Amino acid sequence: MKTTIRVPFVILFPFLLFAQKSSFSEASFDVYVQSVMKAFDVPGVSIAIVKDGKTLLAKGYGIRKLGESSPVDSRTLFGIASNTKAVTATALALLVEEGKIKWDDPVINHLPWFRMSDPYVTRELTIRDLMVHRSGLGLGAGDLLWWPPTTYNRKEITERLRYLPLVTSFRSAYAYDNVLYTVAGEVIHAVSGKTWEEFVQERILVPVGMTTSKMRQREFDPTGNTAITHAKVDGRLQVVKPFASDNTNPAGGINSNAEDMAKWMIVQLDSGRIAPDKRLFSRGTAIELWSLVTPIPIRPPSGDLAPLRANFNGYGLGFGVRDYRGYKTVSHTGGLPGYVSRLTLIPELKLGVTVLTNQESGGAFNAITYYVLDRFLNAPKHDWLSAFKRGEIRADSMAMAAEQRAAGSRDSISKPSLALAGYSGTYRDAWYGDITIGQEDGKMILRFTRTPVLVGTMEHYQHDTFIVRWHDRELRADAYITFALHPEGTIDQAKMKAVSPATDFSFDFHDLLLKPVSHSDK
Repeated sequence: MKTTIRVPFVILFPFLLFAQKSSFSEASFDVYVQSVMKAFDVPGVSIAIVKDGKTLLAKGYGIRKLGESSPVDSRTLFGIASNTKAVTATALALLVEEGKIKWDDPVINHLPWFRMSDPYVTRELTIRDLMVHRSGLGLGAGDLLWWPPTTYNRKEITERLRYLPLVTSFRSAYAYDNVLYTVAGEVIHAVSGKTWEEFVQERILVPVGMTTSKMRQREFDPTGNTAITHAKVDGRLQVVKPFASDNTNPAGGINSNAEDMAKWMIVQLDSGRIAPDKRLFSRGTAIELWSLVTPIPIRPPSGDLAPLRANFNGYGLGFGVRDYRGYKTVSHTGGLPGYVSRLTLIPELKLGVTVLTNQESGGAFNAITYYVLDRFLNAPKHDWLSAFKRGEIRADSMAMAAEQRAAGSRDSISKPSLALAGYSGTYRDAWYGDITIGQEDGKMILRFTRTPVLVGTMEHYQHDTFIVRWHDRELRADAYITFALHPEGTIDQAKMKAVSPATDFSFDFHDLLLKPVSHSDK
């Protein structure tokens, strides 16, 4: 059943006069945004555009929640997720400017109890390394310590990194992580004496004037001016539960809106200036934040995404750094259940665009962002909506094909080596902790002991592999679990991995090595 989305508008700022060279038209833009929302099935969008130190647009489109009429406006709050990382990097920069830390200080100088699994990396990992995704950890490694919400606290998450294996040599490869931003939050707490939330609120949000932004995931208020979270579950758009844990606030905890994001972009683009005679940070810090540290391999886009071809690409301090149509761009995206967003700056033009959405469609925020950039760059017109829509369809088709290939190779007549009761017990992973498997009402139930929502029914797949169907279907993260046996028929270990390649990388089941726990170990 196709969902019809009403698109009311609330305008806070009318467009100011654009530079004559810009081909931007507010009327055309409104029509375009509506078409993007319809194409990608997005209920609500909030957009901020800044240029030369002025807010040109802070505007909401659509509705906060399916089935209701409350409109998105310029103050409607959205989770900005990993766009928070630039705020955390800026917080560290303020401490650098005060002389309390240096970017190249070893982390253990400030957190003596901190450990990575390799003693060399423990000794050499710096504050800068926390920001730039080159530690040797794999993509999303350790995210199961906080995603979905766990009973661990931030210090416990940080302490458990000592058990997480590295997959590449130190500083040799880019692999995006979240957990080291949690460590950065602990550094801020240790050095300043204030929690990450207290420090960022007092030292960044208040001076910048981001007065309506919220610092904590648990401050989500569905009764206020808040965009409600939506996602497609089994192909149908629906309201989903928001992420509700503060464990990873330094990596993705801020909730903000078009007005406040406009202020944030203006300060960034003006190299930290917040008033004619006052700065949040220095020009030198702006250069530091926007400088490429970790190179990212360039995969040339093809077909109708060819204009995205880059000459350089990498990660700075809380920002991605690359080029677009001859200009350096500083950007980041963010994603949490029901929210995705994108912030993009072109420092040379003092141009910034932020797109916040309450549906998990990267195609939507990309189509809007590149439409805006092209109008200000007077670039040839390009059908970004169609380009990203085709990309989304391609990605969905590839994920479905991968699942079908796996199903096609399944040995459906095979049987497990043991009676089902033989797989019951407690299993322990060194960095995550315990999971349990047991029979309940005639079914095999798997539970992650520190993650209340990760409870699922095990269905035999083939041989000694089962599929765990999570009871909470909003997770969209069903996983295989495969058992290996000793020669005598007892279980040696179990490994897991997501069934679908479309599963969010933060479900890092594949990093688990589960060993049976004996009664004495318990």
